[in-house]
Amino acid sequence: MSTAAAVSADLKALANKEVAKNRALFFKTAKGEYGYGDVFLGIEVPKLRVVAKAHLNLSLAQIKKLSASKLHEERFVALVILVLQFQKTKVKAEKKLLFDTYLELLKANRVNNWDLVDVTAPYLGVYLLDYAGAAALLSKLSKSKNLWEQRASIMFTWAYIRAGQLEVATKQIALFLDHPHDLIHKAGGWMLRETGKKDIKKLRAFLEKHAANMPRVMLRYSIEKMTESERAKWLNKAKG
Repeated sequence: MSTAAAVSADLKALANKEVAKNRALFFKTAKGEYGYGDVFLGIEVPKLRVVAKAHLNLSLAQIKKLSASKLHEERFVALVILVLQFQKTKVKAEKKLLFDTYLELLKANRVNNWDLVDVTAPYLGVYLLDYAGAAALLSKLSKSKNLWEQRASIMFTWAYIRAGQLEVATKQIALFLDHPHDLIHKAGGWMLRETGKKDIKKLRAFLEKHAANMPRVMLRYSIEKMTESERAKWLNKAKG
């Protein structure tokens, strides 16, 4: 059976100081920035996934221990293992336990950067498709003062989009049109773009209603797959 210490040892053997320096800049770790205080070993994502798969049998207690690490890559691997276990199991009780654990880690600020949200919420969101409390949970997360809980509430909707339940995504995104942070704008625009891939009419209907008041970054992300002429049309309606 794997342990958090064994995972940590494997990761530290892959550390790269130059990559770590670049990661610290990329993930905005300076004082006052969203990733302030985060510490990086400097390991590329494909290598992190290899380590995660090698320790797939990590117990839930050890996943929680690893997720409490100050090192970004250790938290990343802990979360990837949790997702892989969630996807592997067919037992509903196990899926619930893993999903509830994720919410616990999210609330405890262990899922505390955009990549950690994006590597988890889109895949764990399938749990919500058959969960009676899904709407209440999404609403609660959207009202949180925690940026990462807010982003997770948007990224969870990718599961709904894949399932063809597009209104869930557009309704959730509409809650954030006045949000001040570009990481929320980007997430919302990304999910709108995915909505458009499923049904372009749904995206156009959303834009007809909201383009004039959408954050420009959100709008740009949402229309990336449109023709140049149509992109220009929507941008002309947008606020600055």
